[in-house]
Amino acid sequence: MISIFPIRAFKDNYIWIVHNQQSALIIDPGDATPVLTWISQQNLQPIAILCTHHHHDHTGGIPSLVQEFAIPVYGPVHEKIPGLTHPLTEGDMLSFPELSLEFNVLDIPGHTAGHIAYHGHNCLFCGDTLFACGCGRIFEGNAQQMFTSLQKLASLPDKTLVYCAHEYTLANIRFARIIDPDNPDLIQLESTVEEKLEQNIPTLPSSLAMEKATNPFLRCDQPAIIHSASQHVGRHLNDPVSVFAAIRDWKNNFQ
Repeated sequence: MISIFPIRAFKDNYIWIVHNQQSALIIDPGDATPVLTWISQQNLQPIAILCTHHHHDHTGGIPSLVQEFAIPVYGPVHEKIPGLTHPLTEGDMLSFPELSLEFNVLDIPGHTAGHIAYHGHNCLFCGDTLFACGCGRIFEGNAQQMFTSLQKLASLPDKTLVYCAHEYTLANIRFARIIDPDNPDLIQLESTVEEKLEQNIPTLPSSLAMEKATNPFLRCDQPAIIHSASQHVGRHLNDPVSVFAAIRDWKNNFQ
């Protein structure tokens, strides 16, 4: 039986641990210290590190973890990942027999130029590309790339659980409510998320079904989103990529 546990790091990062009470995968370890503590407490044996992109808050813990456990490091072929042993690109498949688990690799550039995601077992580990009710900033790509990457993720099965790497959900919902104010799913989600956070419970994972119902960055063809984006820029936007670019820029400056 596979379990997925969030280890909190820094201000709002999650380092995901996929395990079966014995073997463990470590996903996007920005900080080794909380991982080492939890792995030791649970008496788990790490078998690999999986990275989605090169940012330090996802990779900073790798050298210490490799030194401690001498395990392989999987990550994007086109990015500089510390200790990378298995460079990956779209179409690659990873197999971890210890966990009876396989992942397909997806290229999802935009946040960074070489960002990848891991999909399998009805789970999606998507780093900083798709967030609950939001998406990552565009640092190394462009709006068209990010839009295409998000559409690729949205095409996965609705039941897919979304394990992103930051606790940004409530802030994302507050922005989404401005763009999509009459969305009943979004109104309900805000209440659910507030309750979880009051109890110090992670708001993740989300699901792709929920994201398609509530995430404005996946709903750029919907009249409410088109209307809000057009009003924001002061002209009618008539294609989803332009709508996406407008609301991503809006979110960048949203307080």
